[in-house]
Amino acid sequence: MALQKSWRWVGAFGPEVMLCVAYARVGVLRRSWWAVWDGERLHEGRRPPFELSVERGTPIEVTTGPAWTRKTPLRVTGTVLGRPIDLPGLLDESAGRHARRTAWRWSAGAGVAESGAAVVWNLVEGLHDRSPSERTVWVDGAPHEVEALPFDGLAWVGDLRFDALATRAKRENYLVIASDYEQPFGTFTGTLPVAGPLHGWGVMERHEALW
Repeated sequence: MALQKSWRWVGAFGPEVMLCVAYARVGVLRRSWWAVWDGERLHEGRRPPFELSVERGTPIEVTTGPAWTRKTPLRVTGTVLGRPIDLPGLLDESAGRHARRTAWRWSAGAGVAESGAAVVWNLVEGLHDRSPSERTVWVDGAPHEVEALPFDGLAWVGDLRFDALATRAKRENYLVIASDYEQPFGTFTGTLPVAGPLHGWGVMERHEALW
């Protein structure tokens, strides 16, 4: 029987600072972590040495079989490594009994469209693929479900090109539970459905899990 899993991930994205703070549970195994790219290098740890305040936008929720997720655009403020921040971001809350072997590609980010609209996105391949899906582009706060966009490794998603600036990566194998992932912070250029041409910041992710 598949184990119960849950995770909560907050990301905030900008040209000078990007960060994530997360907590995950698989069965009885629990893990928390944080990472900050400060414009020059990557800082990482388990318990964040900072506190964040978030203002939530309009969320979307999707349930596929035994798996559920809610994605919420955010405004994230606080002081991180001595630097004040006020950035757009995304909250990922997920739970369920996902398949024993699960793999996905994911992109989350924020930017500004040529029109001047504020854009936040959540794109995925391998989880909640059918419609209604979690694939969402928020334009000036309004959510729009979008079609499936192909991932080309960690270099492209649809017509968005990604250039990595700093990469989080970890491979763990506990025999009954294993995880292999890469999650780089970086910049995006190109176009998104609904939003059109834009420039943005965020993450790409490749994750293969045995859980």
